[in-house]
Amino acid sequence: MLQIHNSLTGRKETFTPILPGEVRMYVCGVTVYDYCHLGHARMLVVFDVVRRHLEASGYRVTFVRNITDIDDKIIQRANENGEPMGALTERFIRAYHEDCDALGVRRADHEPRATEYVPQIVAMVQALIDNGYAYVGPNNDVYYAVAKFAPYGQLSGKRLADLRAGARIEVDESKRDPLDFVLWKAAKPGEPAWESPWGPGRPGWHIECSAMSVEILGEHFDIHGGGMDLKFPHHENEIAQTCAACGSKFVNLWMHNGFVRVDDEKMSKSLGNFFTVREVLEWVRDPEVVRYFLLGNHYRGPINYTPESLQQADAGLERLYLALRGVTPAASCEPTAATARFNEAMDDDFNTPIAVAELQSLARELNTAKAAGQGDVAAARAAELLALGKRLGILEVEPEAFLRKRAQKVAAGVGQAAGRATAGAEGAAAGASLTDADIERLIEERAAARKAKNFKESDRIRDALAAAGVLLEDQPGGKTLWRRG
Repeated sequence: MLQIHNSLTGRKETFTPILPGEVRMYVCGVTVYDYCHLGHARMLVVFDVVRRHLEASGYRVTFVRNITDIDDKIIQRANENGEPMGALTERFIRAYHEDCDALGVRRADHEPRATEYVPQIVAMVQALIDNGYAYVGPNNDVYYAVAKFAPYGQLSGKRLADLRAGARIEVDESKRDPLDFVLWKAAKPGEPAWESPWGPGRPGWHIECSAMSVEILGEHFDIHGGGMDLKFPHHENEIAQTCAACGSKFVNLWMHNGFVRVDDEKMSKSLGNFFTVREVLEWVRDPEVVRYFLLGNHYRGPINYTPESLQQADAGLERLYLALRGVTPAASCEPTAATARFNEAMDDDFNTPIAVAELQSLARELNTAKAAGQGDVAAARAAELLALGKRLGILEVEPEAFLRKRAQKVAAGVGQAAGRATAGAEGAAAGASLTDADIERLIEERAAARKAKNFKESDRIRDALAAAGVLLEDQPGGKTLWRRG
């Protein structure tokens, strides 16, 4: 029986679809002004796996993942580039699809773009005005009156009084309350605009997802997902808008995936530890390594991205492919207890770490059968392993092809690629000529870089040492041990 943690209630609940045998699901997608980063990758992989498991459980899934193609960041980036907004968004939509394909993330059944749903957005804003939950400000922006919606804060657990007490002085006197948020932005010179009853303008961010999800899935559907960063205010505002406009519950179950951290620090451009999907894919032997890494932690918790974590993911995935090597999978097989345990783990709020562990257990059984010359048993376990792997979106590469690939040493996972790094560190790490004193000096330089939060320099040094066959082992308290590989 499938149990899913509901962010709205804070507990696991037995999943019961609104319509028997059917699941309607909406996931907040990306804003297309730049390349996807690791946080996006986690969201994409998490909900791709949720979808796969629901389908494997016999549900007909209608999966919607939107694209935000109009917002302040997009306009700003287009202006900075001196290019039309449409050219910018189309370029990054193509890049987004390429990243999805590389990560084995299936395309959504519906992929609505905000600019295609402006009439529905205008209609929802008007409904909110008519229902007394929104108002037109003196600047012709339309605002949602947060205080009018009594349950506001039910998803995030935030109280209006606390939010108001912590609010900065509001300089926009067009708002009746500093907590009110914009539904429709009046047109500004040089910005794209659409006609509306309140004059030309464009949608606010939050109303876009409300209008698109209701139009495609209806006023009341099963699951709404997205990253933890969207829980407040985006998803909180979605609930307020949609319930007030439609007079219905909106969504039964809310799911949120945890953050991606880098060396136990929040991933951000300001810290210099911000990595796009494309950068990371350059440093692994196959995109499946990244997917396997992302499945190694439960989706609700944070995941820590380090060079070592990519190494471990590469090694774990390699063990599965080595087990499959040289075995022709059976056309069909009776599932073993491993499949039952796999299903039990996935039914327990999509517990992918346990599910992955069952794949490793199957691989060990497969290796035992191969060693014993039990060809039929090996063929059956290979078929079972592949079937479960497909449920997670891995093991879809031909084993020999995967194993032939020369991984660019994934110790370079959060810096420069190993080949490039070899030329770094003043060339000291080029080859095996490094003395012990050279190594100690580079480790000291790395420690200083880490202390200064210069993670790119820190990882460049690690990469250079790894390329020279010197492996580092960070210990509690800041000490680093090393050995020649």
